[in-house]
Amino acid sequence: MPITNDQILATLRRIAMPDGGDLVSRDLIRAVQVNDGAVQFVIEAPTPEIAARMEPVRAAAQEAVQALEGVGTVRVALTAHGPAAKPAAPPSLKIGGHPKPQEGPTKPTGVQRILAIGSGKGGVGKSTVSSNLAVALAKQGRKVGLLDADIYGPSQPRMMGINKRPASPDGKTIIPLKAHGVTLMSIGFMMEEGKAVVWRGPMLMGALQQMLGQVEWGELDVLIVDLPPGTGDVQLTLCTKSDLTGAIVVSTPQDVALIDARKALDMFATLKTPVLGLIENMSMFVCPDCGAEHQIFGQGGVAAEAEKMGVPLLGALPIDLETRLAGDGGTPIAAGDGPMAQAYARIAEGLIKGGMA
Repeated sequence: MPITNDQILATLRRIAMPDGGDLVSRDLIRAVQVNDGAVQFVIEAPTPEIAARMEPVRAAAQEAVQALEGVGTVRVALTAHGPAAKPAAPPSLKIGGHPKPQEGPTKPTGVQRILAIGSGKGGVGKSTVSSNLAVALAKQGRKVGLLDADIYGPSQPRMMGINKRPASPDGKTIIPLKAHGVTLMSIGFMMEEGKAVVWRGPMLMGALQQMLGQVEWGELDVLIVDLPPGTGDVQLTLCTKSDLTGAIVVSTPQDVALIDARKALDMFATLKTPVLGLIENMSMFVCPDCGAEHQIFGQGGVAAEAEKMGVPLLGALPIDLETRLAGDGGTPIAAGDGPMAQAYARIAEGLIKGGMA
């Protein structure tokens, strides 16, 4: 009677392994073939080191199968799994460096409009306005991107509740992250949290050029750029090297903030960037206990400045504890349905109706 695979496996079950079990129970037998009494199979050890010690086992298996009735010749190969292949390391993606020459202002492929959100000084809530405005626009069906261009003090990873390194399939293209319906990129994703960015101007300009040109933004109705405070290298690069739709300036009503806001407005005028409007932030405080309104930072200063310049006042936002807590918690207040979310929704609606977003 011809020998069968089952008979061969039954015989190999009697070949014990030095560390327990047998060749079959340990799942070490591969490719059993029987052809006119000629038998061949493979013993596959878990590692090359184990295979080096298994020659006696291989010989015992060959001898046991050779003794079966109907078996002519027996060939037993001993092999092993190689070491697990290490996954290929992702290409090295470096941010920063001197900017590359370009012929004129450009706009990322697929991006319809670029809105710069600026301020003359820090501490007026520009980044809070940027993140909430992006979310509010996304809630109204717009395809929105948010670029955190505040290289020295990126805050959007915290405010948008996401902080991981973007992927790069080739070491050049950057795949942005997404949160709350917004496509997002920040230098903060590329740096260790708490580590300072100590760069000179050319490095800043190179980083901004990369985050605009190398990021796969996809099809966007509007890309919001959260600028750093002041009138420095990043603002100059964005206004001269990018095809900006326009700028929005955020200020509090107090005189000190307005002095610096006027400098930002003058900078945009000098660089021939249209100012689409002003937003007054922290315009008042509504007491949660009695409902009384308190003008902590003054009253009407931004509205007066907008009227003087002949540009619209896009909105007046009160100072609000829940807005601060939402930003620190990574879910912008505009993602909800309360009064502050409605305030941002009104500003977003105005931008859409005005063709700015």
